[in-house]
Amino acid sequence: MTTLTPRDVEHVFEALRKGLVPERGIDNFAVGIEKQRGEVHRQFDLAKDGEGTIKFLRGGYGCGKTFMARLAVLEAQERGFATSFVVVSDSDLRFHRFDDVYRKVMTELGTAACPRGALGDILDRWIGHVEERLIAAGEDEEAANFDDKVARRLDEDLSALTGGKAPQDFVRVVQTIFNLKQRGDVADAGSLISWLCGSGNVAASAKKAAQIKGDIGSRDALDYLRGVLEIVKAAGYKGLLIVIDEAETILRMRKDSRHKSLNGIRQIADAAGSYPGLLWLFTGTPEFFDTRHGVAGLTPLHDRIRFLQQGRFASLRQAQLELTPFDAERLTAVALRLRELYPTRDQAKLESRVSTTFIEKLVAEVTAGFKGDVGVVPRQFLREFVTQMDLVEEHDDYDPSAEYGFSPDALSPEEEQALAGSTLATGDRADDDELVPQEDAW
Repeated sequence: MTTLTPRDVEHVFEALRKGLVPERGIDNFAVGIEKQRGEVHRQFDLAKDGEGTIKFLRGGYGCGKTFMARLAVLEAQERGFATSFVVVSDSDLRFHRFDDVYRKVMTELGTAACPRGALGDILDRWIGHVEERLIAAGEDEEAANFDDKVARRLDEDLSALTGGKAPQDFVRVVQTIFNLKQRGDVADAGSLISWLCGSGNVAASAKKAAQIKGDIGSRDALDYLRGVLEIVKAAGYKGLLIVIDEAETILRMRKDSRHKSLNGIRQIADAAGSYPGLLWLFTGTPEFFDTRHGVAGLTPLHDRIRFLQQGRFASLRQAQLELTPFDAERLTAVALRLRELYPTRDQAKLESRVSTTFIEKLVAEVTAGFKGDVGVVPRQFLREFVTQMDLVEEHDDYDPSAEYGFSPDALSPEEEQALAGSTLATGDRADDDELVPQEDAW
């Protein structure tokens, strides 16, 4: 477990109060997923050793897919990876347009030192490494032509690292960013970094300086990602983790967009091995993976990644890594961990009022109230549990054993559907029974 600062602790509980997954500190109450974490760590090792790989996390609503994905980001950064956490959206992310995906990946690019928008920092680290190598080789950093030698080495490194597959505009933009920074033109250098991140709102003067026109297109985005990946590794990082969370959102898209998005995932899966050091991690529900309107409707993708199970046994090492619902024991263990972490002025009072007996009774009531299916309500339970600790902290005479009465009235529509045994709505399917056409999206 990582050591939490008071600020981290406040972040954890503030997120839980809102029913959200905290972005840091979550390894301190991650219980019951040790085997799944071990498999994700194995994927990190593959990427660190130069493999390009892809993994799919599957689980029903409330199984902790986003929690596991956030945990993967934190652990990847601790291991020296750069990361990006992208949530699929049917409003501002058209997954069938890879320039959209690339822009989101670059916007959320982060490292342990720079949590978001880290490309500029990564470029600086890479340039610094190039300069250090030249100086170590005997070059004089005070010489008039030293910057020219650095620029030439940057070009040579990019060509060698990408096998010459980096677009010429990519190479030119990187070189121009370096030259502008050396001249002190920070504004145009920053504009070009934004362009390299997929922004379509870059001043014409910055584009002119790099001799580029237009923006990064969908068909070129994978090649730009390859260039960014190699810069990430050249800057000293072990590799790059890209999380694509809530892939089941694709099921709510229009039929044509859904078809193209699934084909896009197929292309990513097919190309994964040719991006050494890159790990893709997708999360999705069984409906997304197993129905004809999702992965199962696209035979080439389904054949590659379908979930295989022998009775109640499933290998952790197959393409899909299954996350199982919470049970009462696991929910109790999470609550006890959170009680330990809670920032209280009187730990003895908190443990006395929010006792283990109370926690176990609360879990039992939740389980009974939801037909024994605790997996439906971890978000709801944790928010209620944190509220009980807040009330004990704020009111000297509050006794949850006497005052508390759990009510499931505040469930979200997804939780109500899960409790009723239904699945996430995916729109009107009356005229939508055909398989996904086998076509290229980009």
